[in-house]
Amino acid sequence: MRILLFTGKGGVGKTTLAAATAAALAGRGRKTLVVSTDPAHSLGDAFGRALGAEPSEVDTLLHAVQIDTRGLVDSTWRELRHELQSALAGAGLDSLDAEELTVVPGVDELLALTEVQRLAEHGPWETVVVDCGPTAETLRLLALPEAVSGYLSRMFKPGARRTAAAVRRLGAHLESLRTLLTDPATTTVRLVLTPERVVVAEARRTLSSLALRGILVDGLIVNRLMPAPGFWRGAAASWMRTRRTQQNAVLAELGDAGFGPDQVKPVEHRAVEPVGLEALQEIAYELYRGLDPLAGTEKGVTPLLQVSESDNGYQLRIAVPLHRDSEVDLARVDDDLAVTVDGFRRLIALPEMLRPCRITGAESDAHGLVVSLAGNRGPG
Repeated sequence: MRILLFTGKGGVGKTTLAAATAAALAGRGRKTLVVSTDPAHSLGDAFGRALGAEPSEVDTLLHAVQIDTRGLVDSTWRELRHELQSALAGAGLDSLDAEELTVVPGVDELLALTEVQRLAEHGPWETVVVDCGPTAETLRLLALPEAVSGYLSRMFKPGARRTAAAVRRLGAHLESLRTLLTDPATTTVRLVLTPERVVVAEARRTLSSLALRGILVDGLIVNRLMPAPGFWRGAAASWMRTRRTQQNAVLAELGDAGFGPDQVKPVEHRAVEPVGLEALQEIAYELYRGLDPLAGTEKGVTPLLQVSESDNGYQLRIAVPLHRDSEVDLARVDDDLAVTVDGFRRLIALPEMLRPCRITGAESDAHGLVVSLAGNRGPG
């Protein structure tokens, strides 16, 4: 089973490219499901047909579905919320406090991710392609299992006698979601962007945030690249050459993100909006040149944390892509290291051997952050 998550800044064409990739996978004999979790569903528009909340056949070996998050909130969450409310009331909270605490932020996105997991694990699919929402929504979606798990752990301390079955069940489920997302053999992200500096800047921040979450990005797709002018003449050809030159300069900057040429796939702009299976298959051929869309994604993955000894103690390497304008902040929070990169923050549990140590310095290189630690942890 493989799960491919497609995301990118709003309007870059991620839905079209997710649908095209799904069509390519099905064309190579894989049972493929393409799922939309984007609240503004447009997957049906890409295929040129109506889609519902249950998988429907688009072509041989290819099915598609648009997740109805509102319906999931009205059904699945209502039942679990009632159980949590009863558990909180049983722990000594009055009914009003229990009601407020069961309003979990982002529950609709969490249920959408749960539905993706259900479809992936219980369906006949070999590959599930997910058309996620715009980047900001996707980052919130992928951070939810860890965030909500922390929310629940603060309400119910581990091992507490009165921890309800509903809480334990939800906690186990969140852990299974986190494991699914951070297993590079199962789940990877494909980031879609257009060759514009503002879009590339957001893509770089997204790469840092996903790396902090332990989620692997296996490639970039650069959409709407201006076609080469060819033998055109006149003002139109001059404009196209100028625009393509600017786009090529932006593409050259992607090398700073650590992606090789085989991991950055360009797709040229089209004069006609691609709608329907035939048009999507044409895009897929340009994108993958008839090769397996999953080829080359089996390479080894650098662990998020690596510890090595130094002359003065230890060095902790945090593998997160940085560029020269990245804003980085580190702080010690008990036995965790709070790492913030370009506004995205994550608490990283320190390995046990480093917990008595204090931070003596930090620097960055092409491969991420290197934190120096020594001795016993002092005040602050």
